[in-house]
Amino acid sequence: MSQKFDVVVIGAGPGGYVAAIKAAQLGLKTACIEKYQDKEGKLALGGTCLNVGCIPSKALLDSSWKFYEAKNGFAVHGISTSEVSMDVPAMVGRKSTIVKGLTGGVASLFKANGVTTLQGHGKLLAGKKVELTGADGTVEIIEADHVILASGSRPIDIPPAPVDHKVIVDSTGALEFQAVPERLCVIGAGVIGLELGSVWARLGAKVTVLEALDKFLPAADEAVSKEAMKTFTKQGLDIKLGARVTGSKVNGDEAVVTYTDAAGEQNITFDRVIVAVGRRPVTTDLLAADSGVDLDERGFIYVDDFCTTSVPGVYAIGDVVRGLMLAHKASEEGIMVVERIKGHKAQMNYNLIPSVIYTHPEIAWVGKTEQTLKAEGVEVNVGTFPFAASGRAMAANDTGGFVKVIADAKTDRVVGVHVIGPGAAELVQQGAIAMEFGSSAEDIGMMVFSHPTLSEALHEAALAVNGGAIHIQNRKKR
Repeated sequence: MSQKFDVVVIGAGPGGYVAAIKAAQLGLKTACIEKYQDKEGKLALGGTCLNVGCIPSKALLDSSWKFYEAKNGFAVHGISTSEVSMDVPAMVGRKSTIVKGLTGGVASLFKANGVTTLQGHGKLLAGKKVELTGADGTVEIIEADHVILASGSRPIDIPPAPVDHKVIVDSTGALEFQAVPERLCVIGAGVIGLELGSVWARLGAKVTVLEALDKFLPAADEAVSKEAMKTFTKQGLDIKLGARVTGSKVNGDEAVVTYTDAAGEQNITFDRVIVAVGRRPVTTDLLAADSGVDLDERGFIYVDDFCTTSVPGVYAIGDVVRGLMLAHKASEEGIMVVERIKGHKAQMNYNLIPSVIYTHPEIAWVGKTEQTLKAEGVEVNVGTFPFAASGRAMAANDTGGFVKVIADAKTDRVVGVHVIGPGAAELVQQGAIAMEFGSSAEDIGMMVFSHPTLSEALHEAALAVNGGAIHIQNRKKR
């Protein structure tokens, strides 16, 4: 006799596990299917984010920045240090310990909330049935009233640089280096490439970033991307734009990468190569031919604004559907879907999903860029405030970057907040909250911000929108 559940979730990443917990909290009999195993061969919940993505990369980013600070930034504080060294295996080991703790935490949350964990590969069949194939090859059919597909994404492979998991690696392999490569190539100047490149550059690697596009960080506001390019270059990242990789050849423990740019064909030898050109949805053997679920032209599962697929009662969330590939987007979609299953009128504001790059300085934004708004014919007023004028940033010796607030010129409603600098992720979240409630720049300017804080930079930028900043000279209105 097959098992029967109110909700079956396929995938235990940040979308799937959150959806499963929420469903159980709302009284639905819930099961979550996951097949991923850690290096010890044990089931590991949490998906890419917890195991080989968001969390481990941030652990390495924090460790490498502390090393960089100790080596280069302590003297200004009056702190003298002898020669500083980095134990790379210990750093990577710390990362693994954090990952293990968090994935174990998800398992504990499943148990506490009554979610049934099913280990194996889930495949959607017709009639909202799910085929569960265990690690030992046994097959079981699970019945469900509702199915949530949350199978996530995987790194994109490119033919010119096939991953061998030794010299040429993907983002997962870049988290496991046991020594600092002397010469490192990063293919792709997106979020993943910049974060991983920053980690190893701080530890002493000579990093070259090859980006096929002619524009750096095109999704970011132009003022932010220009500042970021200047800062990363100063930090030692050799970012080559318009550089399209056309081939690679591994010779022992090094690789020769061939690319073309405005000057023609180039060849550079590296000790390690990281391929970080993006991610693609995981739908391999996820859908039976008669499941009824449609894919779009790019291979994503087709869904409407509420993550409903072409089959009633079947939903898809996270990286496997349209939109930004972000853990927080997946989590909120999971909650929305479960709320709607229970009959609640839940929805998501896809216009206010923050984006963050956890380099140093951090880069974050929410809403639209000044360039997009002007292209749409929207008249805007802009206010910026540099961290160089922030007392808190000066005290921390972290004064690079700025906060930029964009408001509709007619209504003063805030339509974009963009930050590069210390605490950018947290400041942008404050902007997202304000924008969710329709705040104007004047509203933010009238709020009381504690002093001294980095948040005051957001306050001053909002004041600057209408020429009322206190701690910088305001721009004269035309």
